[in-house]
Amino acid sequence: MTNRQILQAMSGLMAGMFVAILAGTVVSNALPRIIADLGASQSSYTWVVTAELLAMTATVPLWGKLSDLYNKKLLLQLSLCMFVVGSLLAGFSHGVELLIFSRVVQGIGAGGLTALAQVVMASVIPPRRLGKYAGIFGAVFAVGTVAGPLVGGVLVDTSWLGWRWCFFIGVPFALLAIVLLQRTLHLPTVRREVKIDYLGALLIVTGVCALLIWVTLAGNQFDWASWQTAVLTIGGVLLLVAAVFVEARTPEPVIPLGIFRNRTVSLTTVASLLVGVAMFGGTVFLSQYFQVSLGKSPTVAGLMSLPMILGLLVSSTVAGQIISKTGKWKKYLVAGAVVMTVGLGLLSTIDAETHFALLSLFMAVLGVGVGMLMQNLVLAAQNDVPAAELGAATSVLSFFRSMGGTIGTSVLGAILANRVADEMAKGLKESGIAGAAGGGSGGGESGVPDMTTLPAPMRSIVEHAYGVATADLFLIATPFALLALIAVVFLKEKPLKTTSGMERLAEESAGAAGDGVPAGVADPARPGRAASTADSGPAAPVG
Repeated sequence: MTNRQILQAMSGLMAGMFVAILAGTVVSNALPRIIADLGASQSSYTWVVTAELLAMTATVPLWGKLSDLYNKKLLLQLSLCMFVVGSLLAGFSHGVELLIFSRVVQGIGAGGLTALAQVVMASVIPPRRLGKYAGIFGAVFAVGTVAGPLVGGVLVDTSWLGWRWCFFIGVPFALLAIVLLQRTLHLPTVRREVKIDYLGALLIVTGVCALLIWVTLAGNQFDWASWQTAVLTIGGVLLLVAAVFVEARTPEPVIPLGIFRNRTVSLTTVASLLVGVAMFGGTVFLSQYFQVSLGKSPTVAGLMSLPMILGLLVSSTVAGQIISKTGKWKKYLVAGAVVMTVGLGLLSTIDAETHFALLSLFMAVLGVGVGMLMQNLVLAAQNDVPAAELGAATSVLSFFRSMGGTIGTSVLGAILANRVADEMAKGLKESGIAGAAGGGSGGGESGVPDMTTLPAPMRSIVEHAYGVATADLFLIATPFALLALIAVVFLKEKPLKTTSGMERLAEESAGAAGDGVPAGVADPARPGRAASTADSGPAAPVG
């Protein structure tokens, strides 16, 4: 495939990935208005946020495994259709129950897009050329990340549109992606005789959901040390232990445990988990800091994230181009981890008085580090696994990054609430309004205060409290970035392969057939590596 053909084939993937990112970020600035209009509670606020993330995180490994068994283009289009259905249900919701259900449907679709986009890329592009296209995907990720809160703020602030358009706006992009995929992406049909591990899939999904629900609600809906914590943690661990037992004994596991014997996969998985904790856990509260501590509107708060996104966009694109030219990738991973750690450390020094120019510099540094690191972790893993396990390896990394983000957001959110409450109580006491200290504590958990209604002395106390608390979150996130750096340092650099995933799969299938394994039948001696035949031959010409 020529560069032009690849870009044409990637157009539908990029539109789909943009939709997936947009779905997770567009409601962040709109949620207070949504919850107020629907007359819902604070616990509903939490579930509208986490339902989509839980569904996406839990289903990523399943989509990855399905991509190793069935037509990848059809699966992509199916996930986009689910996203469209979820978006329309959310936009027309008149009750919070339907809204939460629609977010689950959106999350399942977004999980498919997250896992499958990178799997398809690896199938049609050799690792040696993948770097620059991975950089373009990093840029799409960056644009979607900044566009979400910005678009959400503008829609909420525009009286003749409103919050429902936060969900409707993704529908045309999803429909466009379905059409583009149909016209530009041509993959061979792979037929295999397989047995899907439904029991393992059920155990993985329920076990992960139990643990994610725990970290999401603990410290908010119930205490960290409570019977709910015991039930969710013990139950989740037991379910995952049972999943490991089942996965180790099935010929076609959802997550082939053998891939963790690969040092590159294991280290990139650990690094992805830590990057998720550090990046998502640290940056998700920046919009709240802009609005509360710096007193900006939702629209302005979205614009203020631009330095970080521009840093991510530039570094992701440039590093990808250089990796494709030179074939060397490890030094960019190490440099990215170092710069990300430095960026988080710098952001731990901010407060309510920090000048925006200095804040922009700190955010740009963090963005540059994340841009060099995030996509190239996937590239390193994809380069070092058999083609038959590309889907599983890619989805495992996406899964652990999403899980790290969920854990980081939930735990750091609880820390933020407690830190804000302590700082407000301290500020109120120092200003001689000790009797109102309890209100400060309550404010830490009841949501973002309306700064326009507060008197000047109280506003100053709230601004200071959120500034200090947000800086503390970045300080806590910094060691996780440092651990990610250690994991990346121990990676062994291997030359990037020059054949695509489909070409490698054909070679592996030919080798399996030469060993006496009939084409199209799973090889029992090599769990997770089923032979395959492309009944339509090589990929059809694109365009």
